[in-house]
Amino acid sequence: MKIVILDTETTGNKEEDRIIQLSYLVLNENLEIEEIHNELVKPPIPIKFEAMAVHHITNEMVEDKPKIKHTEAYKRLKELNSPENYLVIHNAKFDLDMLAKEGFNPFFKQIDTFRILKHLIPEGKYSLQYNRYALGLYKKENEICETYDIQINAHDALGDVIVLYLLFDYLMKNYQKSFEEMVELTQKPVLYDKFYTGKYKFKEIKEILIKDPDYIEFLLNTADIDMDVKYSIEHHLANLDVEPEYRFGVGKYKGMLIQDVAEIDPQYLSWAYHNMKMSKGMRKKIGEILDRF
Repeated sequence: MKIVILDTETTGNKEEDRIIQLSYLVLNENLEIEEIHNELVKPPIPIKFEAMAVHHITNEMVEDKPKIKHTEAYKRLKELNSPENYLVIHNAKFDLDMLAKEGFNPFFKQIDTFRILKHLIPEGKYSLQYNRYALGLYKKENEICETYDIQINAHDALGDVIVLYLLFDYLMKNYQKSFEEMVELTQKPVLYDKFYTGKYKFKEIKEILIKDPDYIEFLLNTADIDMDVKYSIEHHLANLDVEPEYRFGVGKYKGMLIQDVAEIDPQYLSWAYHNMKMSKGMRKKIGEILDRF
């Protein structure tokens, strides 16, 4: 069994972008470093200036490098690509999508430390560099760098791999997780009680389900909704014991509950049902009220 700790740098973060640096460590089951791989590669498209500003790798630095499939790092990664081995990446989707463009289909058991942090430290911050300092990982870097003659730079793939290695070691030991438990946490949806981004940042999801169901419907219909946010909304919806409060957002009864409007002006409610633009949930609720008249 081997554990591969991997990171890449790329020409950018769009669909057309490609890998320019492939770095990874190979560990044994005792988390001891056995191999270090780090290679710059020549991409099929130029490096974008925005990407250079992050990782400081220029087109001149890669123009004489081999294509990724011709590197020893890529060939060795293919050799290690087996279900008996583990692949550890921070925010794995990005790197795996980039590797897929190079014809790499992973058979590893996958561990995503970004998702692990979401489970174990739900109100924390999840960037690798933030946790480098927040968890005190930087205090252990010098020993590794001196032993293996490595220089750590922020947003350099090899530097990030060393930080990722320390993060993985920290999570394994401080939370007493096995390799298989880490794989399970990677695959398991994260259940949030609060929103951590967007219009209702730090608000309880249950509260917003009741107070602003139209916003919830909008979120659920967003194509790129975060899978964990969607899972959390659906979980809390299924366990909601209070009726959502649908209110008019415009018109003469702006801000009023549709139940209250039904009591004082049922004709307006009927008109609104047939003429106003509204969410599917609100239309359904008004329809239920009108059916009782």
